[in-house]
Amino acid sequence: MTSATAATAGGAFGLYPATSFRATTGCDRACAAIPQALWYFRAETIAVPVPGVPVAGFARGTETFADVRTWAAAWRSDAPPDYPPLVWIAAPDLVRHARIAADRDALATGDGEVAFALVPRIPLNRSYFDASSRTYFGGHTVTARGTLAGATFTVRTLWPDDFRLGGAAPPLRSLPAAGSPAAGMRALMREAPRGGAQSPFAAWTLWQRDAADDDWTGRPVLALMVNGAQGDDDEAHAGHFALVTGRVAADGAIGDWLVNNYYTLDAESEKGIVAAPVPLDNYLADLNSGQAWYRPSCLLVAVLRDGRAAALVQGALNRVYNQFYRHQLDYYHPTQNCTSISVDTLRALGWPVPARGATSAVGAWFAYPFVALAKRSLVKAATAFDYQRTDLTRLLPAIALEDAFASLWALVRGEAPEGSGALARLLAADVAALAFLRVPQFPSSRAFGDAPVVSLAEYRARVPRDPAQVQVVPVPPRPFPAALRDSDLLPRSARPSDRALAAWGALAVVGVPCLLWRAWQRRRARQR
Repeated sequence: MTSATAATAGGAFGLYPATSFRATTGCDRACAAIPQALWYFRAETIAVPVPGVPVAGFARGTETFADVRTWAAAWRSDAPPDYPPLVWIAAPDLVRHARIAADRDALATGDGEVAFALVPRIPLNRSYFDASSRTYFGGHTVTARGTLAGATFTVRTLWPDDFRLGGAAPPLRSLPAAGSPAAGMRALMREAPRGGAQSPFAAWTLWQRDAADDDWTGRPVLALMVNGAQGDDDEAHAGHFALVTGRVAADGAIGDWLVNNYYTLDAESEKGIVAAPVPLDNYLADLNSGQAWYRPSCLLVAVLRDGRAAALVQGALNRVYNQFYRHQLDYYHPTQNCTSISVDTLRALGWPVPARGATSAVGAWFAYPFVALAKRSLVKAATAFDYQRTDLTRLLPAIALEDAFASLWALVRGEAPEGSGALARLLAADVAALAFLRVPQFPSSRAFGDAPVVSLAEYRARVPRDPAQVQVVPVPPRPFPAALRDSDLLPRSARPSDRALAAWGALAVVGVPCLLWRAWQRRRARQR
């Protein structure tokens, strides 16, 4: 029998030892996770902290990032870290360092062989593991997450073991000569065809403080991940954004880093994605929800001398999840999306990631009535207005990475920007090196993706002009149960489009009739 082990028997979930968790499902009421969080995972395998471990909480009757700021003001780096209320591990068992047999459905390790089956494809999922996937993974040893039942291991995740950062620093390379650090990061993200979708995995050191920082074994990390554009979904050209924490393993493995993924809760994902802290290998390589099955990805990794900055960020994100699950923080793609939630958390902690500015703060006002008439929808007009008015650093994952990198580049050189707080000071003191990782898309029946867009204009250029050619995956809603809605929730914050609706509504109700009355009066005067 092969050496399948429990996912909580060893290793880590990011900064936390996996042995401080136990595997269960969202039906388990004997854990510290709030009922709202458990409701989303009632049919999923999760890991929850064991009794006695400090678990992140939240403040009632307050806005999410005000809660983060208050919590961060009292945070101490020498105090025990707050654990996430849950980690979505998706499957209870692990098989490490296995090979897929070429002529049969079996995983082979040094300890033996086990038959495997693939977890079923979600019906709405447009693509899946195919012959090209088998060929690709046949060239790697893999770590598989799944469920061992009898003599069969049902695979949910396949992660190549050679996708690693390395205990020693990877080769040093300079940014592409593109002017500013932000422009250099953009060039790096785009230098490989299709954003690296069909390129090999790569890791480089972009900056290192000194030669003593060459050994990264055991070093804590804080990373920013951008997933690129999907190749056959015209709603997904902007990509996705996530913050990542963990430690560099002795063999350089990165699969147990913890990815903090924010995704809409109010719709059933066609891929089965649920917003949660999730191990990196599962986040990228789950056969249904893994991002690497849909698009290329890249990570900017800050390798740290001390884990204070990573612990501060992860502790804050754990707190944000509680507010997210209970709907104090609502997901709204133009203004509260995966990128904005991450950037707002960093800013609340004292890292003033610079703002790029809105696409067109003025033009959005004039476009509002035209979109409303053309689309015959006030909702679509409001959404378009909010997209145009949102700071691009909070809206587009690629821009967020560019601006965060430029800010980090300044911090490590002692150029702290105005408004720097606790997190910026910790990063300035503790970053030992900066690395860049490029993760390709896994071959499957899905079309290959591309680099994420860097403007709304580029987004529109990628979408087919013929509406019949636009590829969209309709998904069913997932209404939040009224019984789980806490009484202390604050009302939804005003959106920019609320003011546009009020202004144009007032003009329609008052201004237009007045103009018509004046025109009628002038006409009567001419007739006399």
